[in-house]
Amino acid sequence: MTVSAWIAYTQCMLTQKAKYGLRALCVLAAESGAHQPLPIHEVAQRAHVPHKFLEAILLDLRRHGFVESRRGKAGGYSMTRDPGEIRVSDIIRALDGPLAPIPCASLTAYQPCLDCENPKDCAIQHLMRQVRDATAAVLDGTTLADLAASEAAALAIHG
Repeated sequence: MTVSAWIAYTQCMLTQKAKYGLRALCVLAAESGAHQPLPIHEVAQRAHVPHKFLEAILLDLRRHGFVESRRGKAGGYSMTRDPGEIRVSDIIRALDGPLAPIPCASLTAYQPCLDCENPKDCAIQHLMRQVRDATAAVLDGTTLADLAASEAAALAIHG
């Protein structure tokens, strides 16, 4: 990987898919007490996510057990669990894969670097493991309810 490719990669570690998924789940989390499914067009509008892209994301989230869907006139999407029980890290892993910035630092999807002669002593790998651990600590310690509350507060402030 070139230096410019590395910089580009590290600047967008969270994909647009994960960002849109988190936004959509914040909308659904805010409505989770209503016990009514929210139509996809309404989720898309409130989350500021393109409808077509959201369809695929919600299918992934349903497959991973975060949301359920109901067909028909009163249909839509709703949360399967309490948002306070869902860690943000689990959502990101479901949509984007491992949290590690490079494959050799991953706990769940480890792959050695092809150009590394001694992975045990690799300073880059050690640093990226620290990045992974710090990232995981923040994301594991943040629930969807926490994120939805922060999003609601930001919207209230910024209008």
